[in-house]
Amino acid sequence: MPDLDVVRREIERMRIRTGRQRKEILQLQRAGVGTASAEALLSRMEAKIESLCAQRDALKAQPRQTKGRVLGGRTW
Repeated sequence: MPDLDVVRREIERMRIRTGRQRKEILQLQRAGVGTASAEALLSRMEAKIESLCAQRDALKAQPRQTKGRVLGGRTW
């Protein structure tokens, strides 16, 4: 299972991409070009973000394992 930080970075990257996709759709609409395929891609991207958020929440709910070390690096 991926690390929590990896999932968070992927969510952030996908959110940036969806923002760019929305801007491109607006530009296409202003130009009078059909945007059905671009909107379908955007909905798939948003679904991927939702699944990553669910995965992140599941990872956050898991208890973290501590190594049992104290200051000085000794194991007791």
